[in-house]
Amino acid sequence: MELLFKKPSNKAIKAMANASFELGNRERSNEYTKLAEESIKSFTNHEHSRVLCSGNAAIMVAMSNMKGPVMIPNQGGWSGFIKMAEFLGLKLIRVPTKMGVIDLKVLKDHIKQNNPDSLFITSFAGYMAEQPVKEIYEICEDHDVILVEDASGSVGDPQKNLACGDHAHIIVASTGYPKIVNVGSGGFISTNNVKFFKDAHYLIKTVKSSPVICAGLVEEIKKAPESLTKTLKACEFLKKEFKSEKNKSVLHPKKRGINLALSLDEPKLKAKELRKNIRVKGGGMITVCPRYDRINQFAICLEVKNLDTQCLEKNNLRKIVKIVEKTI
Repeated sequence: MELLFKKPSNKAIKAMANASFELGNRERSNEYTKLAEESIKSFTNHEHSRVLCSGNAAIMVAMSNMKGPVMIPNQGGWSGFIKMAEFLGLKLIRVPTKMGVIDLKVLKDHIKQNNPDSLFITSFAGYMAEQPVKEIYEICEDHDVILVEDASGSVGDPQKNLACGDHAHIIVASTGYPKIVNVGSGGFISTNNVKFFKDAHYLIKTVKSSPVICAGLVEEIKKAPESLTKTLKACEFLKKEFKSEKNKSVLHPKKRGINLALSLDEPKLKAKELRKNIRVKGGGMITVCPRYDRINQFAICLEVKNLDTQCLEKNNLRKIVKIVEKTI
């Protein structure tokens, strides 16, 4: 079994190499940027987009115009939410969740009690469980709360539930390793509110991405629907293959996700063994919890999203299951 860490496609690498020879040519650089922005808009269904130097830069730009408290999930979000809010001096409110997934009634109550200016969520709680984004958006609309969706793991959703501007005021995403749109670096932000970009003009200019990343993004985003679909199917297959036992259980077994978490005791020791037995050329796929970015309980995460999609054949997935069940 050979597992490969996800890397940009050959077309993206070639496009980036060609763009590197154009550095210093302002006209060509602008063309690469415009093409990337158009590609992003076609996927998010937003009217305006910008390519930035990282996903965290996109979060910073999104937060830069927030005046009131910022609400985030109490687990399963992204650490960049916390760091950027602290950097900008914004009050943070953590809404309780069901293992990262937002409960709509609890959300309503917390919005009424705390009157936040915005809510920042990830499309998949901890990358493992789909958030009810449409319903969350409706609640935010009713209470004048700006919904910001980090769609790093969901660009190209075939169901159009996630990474869709029809039900997110702002979408941010990373395009670094090993995201669904995977160019090794960069990120983007999109919205229908052009005033938002005007107000953040200088900051956007400061953290803009290079034309090389833009060129790669144009090619790589075309692969997003296929990459996401294969990863979702692989996780669905794995969740069904794992047997729940007294000392181990799959979390969120029926929800869509691009990784999966196994609840167990002594996750650090088990992760150490798994890393020896599940080798990924160029990277890894084991995360230890508790961890805000995943889940606040003892568990290990199998980061299926980290793998090149050509590795996600059923024989490889069954071998992963056997190794995990033998090890833990």
